[in-house]
Amino acid sequence: MIFGFAVTVAVAATLVALWSFVQSARNRLPDNPLLIGIAVVEVLLVVQLVIGIVLLAGGDRPGSLATYLAYLIGCLVVLPVGAAWALAERSRSSTAVLGIACLAIPVMVLRLNEVWSGATA
Repeated sequence: MIFGFAVTVAVAATLVALWSFVQSARNRLPDNPLLIGIAVVEVLLVVQLVIGIVLLAGGDRPGSLATYLAYLIGCLVVLPVGAAWALAERSRSSTAVLGIACLAIPVMVLRLNEVWSGATA
């Protein structure tokens, strides 16, 4: 993995999470600018997936391939599920759900990098 890009993804997701929590505290529903922020993070995650696949195709191998692929693909699923929930409910709590989904991303990206570096536990 490219560490600098992983940090970029994690920081972007954290900033959108903070934005979501501020919106929730202000009793605001998920709005288009927030959903665009979520979409930007999702695009970064797709780029991360492409980078991961290119590195694998180039012969590099993580500590555990199955775990690495699970985190790589799992990162892509979290935000769309959170956004679907938020769009279906459209309440203050759905804005908080978006924040929680965004907070899951830095954790998953950190673990993805640990697995890439050889940590298997």
